[in-house]
Amino acid sequence: MSSQGPPIIIRRKKVVHGHHGGSWKIALADFMTALMALFLVLWILSSATQEQREGVAEYFSTPLLTAIAGGEKQANTSNVIPGGGPDPTTTEGERQRIDRRIENRPTEMRRRFQDLRRRIESAIQADPVLRELRNQLRFDTTREGLRIQLVDTDKRPMFELGSDQVAPYMRRLLRTLAPLLNEVPNPISISGHTDSVPYLGGLKGYSNWELSSDRANASRRELVAGGLEPDRLLRVAGMGDQVPMPDSEPGDAINRRISLVVLYQQVADHIRNGAQGGDIGLPPAINRQGNELPTQEFLEGLRETLGAQ
Repeated sequence: MSSQGPPIIIRRKKVVHGHHGGSWKIALADFMTALMALFLVLWILSSATQEQREGVAEYFSTPLLTAIAGGEKQANTSNVIPGGGPDPTTTEGERQRIDRRIENRPTEMRRRFQDLRRRIESAIQADPVLRELRNQLRFDTTREGLRIQLVDTDKRPMFELGSDQVAPYMRRLLRTLAPLLNEVPNPISISGHTDSVPYLGGLKGYSNWELSSDRANASRRELVAGGLEPDRLLRVAGMGDQVPMPDSEPGDAINRRISLVVLYQQVADHIRNGAQGGDIGLPPAINRQGNELPTQEFLEGLRETLGAQ
């Protein structure tokens, strides 16, 4: 038996490489996510309409406490009765107060008016008879509300000459508008306008004042016959030839028109209460491009809307 020496033991040094850490990966991922979200928001804003952008702005302007509570409830009110209504177990009074405030927001009312205008234009476009009248409708937003003007042309008058007899296509148009006007809760004002061509008897007998009033009332009857709720009508007036259209001659056919105004609620309250002077908190005047009018331009538009009062 041969002798063996001690066993040979080979020791290898284990090299452990230090870890560099992965926090930079998390930071990079967060940065890329934020960058993607930014580009997504920019893309949405560039493709959204003005109404949609106003809606998003209004959503983010809602206080957090109000949003969590689902409205201005007990969380931010000092009233000991929940909701402020007559019954402590209900919030009817609170809902009515909140709805009225939202309803009176300028952005909400403008959005409602824009939707109404689109529905009217769609209804007219869908009717082959009314489609021929689309150039005789004028829409604009004044300090009173959404104004819809139905204007005459020499070839297609809305009424018989010198009479309040409604033309068949005018009757069809008014009865088409009636159910659409019912879709908004705002009161309605109707005013009749004539050109400056006088009657033979002058102002002593039947004149443009009576004619404009009669035509406004004839339009009112057609709207009610078409389904407009009678309680929605707040004012029916004849303006004679005192408020001609801008950039027109007093005798032009375009001055023979019916003006329907879907009133802001503040304006309707002002008319009902007979307030004299003072600031009633009217929304700013808006032109056809949706921009606020300067003061001088607003005064001219207000004179056009209200006339001699």
